[in-house]
Amino acid sequence: MFTGIVEELGEIVAIEHLGDASRFQVRGPVVTEGAKHGDSIAVNGVCLTVVDIIEDGESTRFSADVMAETLNRSSLGALDIGSRVNLERPMALGGRLGGHIVQGHVDGTGAIVDRKLSEHWEIVKISLPAELSRYVVEKGSITVDGISLTVVDAGPDYFTVSLIPTTLALTTLGVKQAGDPVNLEVDVLAKYVERLLGRDNGTQDKEATS
Repeated sequence: MFTGIVEELGEIVAIEHLGDASRFQVRGPVVTEGAKHGDSIAVNGVCLTVVDIIEDGESTRFSADVMAETLNRSSLGALDIGSRVNLERPMALGGRLGGHIVQGHVDGTGAIVDRKLSEHWEIVKISLPAELSRYVVEKGSITVDGISLTVVDAGPDYFTVSLIPTTLALTTLGVKQAGDPVNLEVDVLAKYVERLLGRDNGTQDKEATS
């Protein structure tokens, strides 16, 4: 489990295409500290499994295999060598939940629609797949490229977020422009509530007709 609090901006340093998958090498000296084969690291909000830790003279990087399904259903397929990525290690047991519960399972992709600069923050409008709109509410939580954010305004096919200078400086949202894709993960609690309410309604309907 992750919290959506980005630990560092990493960089894609190599991509090896393997037919139905790709192997990424990602530079990230903070998240690789103490990491080993089989550990999880979130890359732009996608939970990936570490294959190798590679030490070099300048910094440490890790490799991770990304299957075609993940490449097709997330924005990872649009990454290239030199792309900056948000990195986060799983939350340690007993650690602080600084953001919200993030699984690292992307529900869909959106795109930056526009950005409006204010004096101390920036309002960013992001497109939203229609099937995800029911999970997004004003003042609720959403994960954008692995960043835990609070929804300012929620529409049928978009939402807006307000970004403080720290988020702009320390994550990829500081440089993404209109048209750039982003990974979206809605609040898993909303999914559970929907499922539980659906079951309750189904039970009540069955009892009413019996």
